[in-house]
Amino acid sequence: MTEPAKRSDAEPRSADAPRVAAFFDLDKTVIAKSSTLAFSRPFFQEGLINRRAVLKSAYAQFMFMLAGADADQMDRMRAHISSLCTGWDVDQVNAVVEETLHDIVDPLVYEEATQLIAEHKEQGHDIVVLSASGEEVVAPIGKLLGATHAAGTRMVMADGRYTGDIEFYCSAENKAEVARELARKHGYDLAQCHAYSDSITDMPLLESVGHPTAVNPDRGLRREAAQRGWASLGFDHPVSLRARIPTPSGTAVTAAAVSVGAVAAAGAAWFGVRHWRRRN
Repeated sequence: MTEPAKRSDAEPRSADAPRVAAFFDLDKTVIAKSSTLAFSRPFFQEGLINRRAVLKSAYAQFMFMLAGADADQMDRMRAHISSLCTGWDVDQVNAVVEETLHDIVDPLVYEEATQLIAEHKEQGHDIVVLSASGEEVVAPIGKLLGATHAAGTRMVMADGRYTGDIEFYCSAENKAEVARELARKHGYDLAQCHAYSDSITDMPLLESVGHPTAVNPDRGLRREAAQRGWASLGFDHPVSLRARIPTPSGTAVTAAAVSVGAVAAAGAAWFGVRHWRRRN
């Protein structure tokens, strides 16, 4: 594990200093596994994932968890997501996540991430969570983290159901565009901002800030970070989030985008791998 470097700019931001944000990817950066995969069991139990979809998704999702996903794999995943969640009841999905969020996600948050977030807050930095997962997952986790803003993929909804169309996919260049839009709206100086991610697909986000850091990087990002001289951290101690970060009841999180698709696709992986193990 690479020990997090001691920060040299620990003084709180002065009133006339530029506004600074710390942008955090979610999966394998702040929490120890895919936030989507973590909800696979309740989604399967609620009948949102069927056997056919499970078997179709299992291999791709399992490989994503092992080694990450490149841009082509993310595009294929997006197409499958669109097909998989078509017709899902929005209220049912929200209810499943709300009922199981704390039990499932709370123990998965990296201790090192909570410490880093606390350091940024002490300096007066805004905390922004950006993820390809949906608001059903991203916004509640962002609230627990005390994030200022949270953004994810936006799915089209009609008559209380997901149509299967994706309005905005919060990944790769689109994730960087969300960061730039937030900077324009809230006055962040991106040259002074920080970004943390584990994935090569987040290169546009990392390149958009003055202080990029690879966290638990996949092979591609590890190579790029080394070539560019970027900081690289290893997080490996999951702890209870509620025990580490008490969140005031008034903490506001802006959900910039909404999705359920990634939750569905990753849920398929859990049952597919479990089914394979039973047969072998």
